[in-house]
Amino acid sequence: MTPNNQPAIRAEHASRHYQLGATLVRAVDDVSLSIGQGEFVALLGSSGSGKSTLLNLMAGLDRPTSGAILARDRNLAEMSSDELAVHRSRTIGMVFQAFNLLPRMTLEENVELPLRLAEVERKDRAPRVREAIERVHLSARLEHRPAEMSGGEQQRAAIARALVNRPAILLADEPTGNLDSATGDEIMRLLREINGSGMTIVMVTHERPRAAEFAHRLLQMKDGKLVADGVLA
Repeated sequence: MTPNNQPAIRAEHASRHYQLGATLVRAVDDVSLSIGQGEFVALLGSSGSGKSTLLNLMAGLDRPTSGAILARDRNLAEMSSDELAVHRSRTIGMVFQAFNLLPRMTLEENVELPLRLAEVERKDRAPRVREAIERVHLSARLEHRPAEMSGGEQQRAAIARALVNRPAILLADEPTGNLDSATGDEIMRLLREINGSGMTIVMVTHERPRAAEFAHRLLQMKDGKLVADGVLA
């Protein structure tokens, strides 16, 4: 799907500074950007460049020290904790490098968990869980627990869990970091497929060649600053 010019996420002179002993750490430093609805954006940079901190600001998991982060034109810094929790459950889906699946729960139970936390009625949960699991091609694994699945299957399960609340924006922090090359490409193809349905995706990665193959646009961070912003042909 071709991204449109309507912004899904904007950063307006956003900074996140914190004190570490006598040192002021400028984790994100005066970053401005706009990500259109339906874009697949890769956020690149070395360790400590600020890319994961910026992703956390976009998710509403952290607040900027100054400036603003707007998701679908709502300023996250102006939301209460309760409003942010609702925003994260309804607008944002998150995928992490470490999968973060609960080991004693089956695939179906892990994917259902966000719906239970959001107090979705029981009768509405099962079809949405099945829909999310079908999207990641794991319907044969409903009763399996994480230890019974491969790394790639666990990451697909984590993606299904992120999709089950039907978010507008999917944020992924190093989603292929714990996977071998072939499995990583499989996950990237899945993300591209999901993006093709119109979902905005912002992915943190240090793997430029893979990002260049699958994303619409590359953002490069260094020392907390956005140093390059390039649309791919």
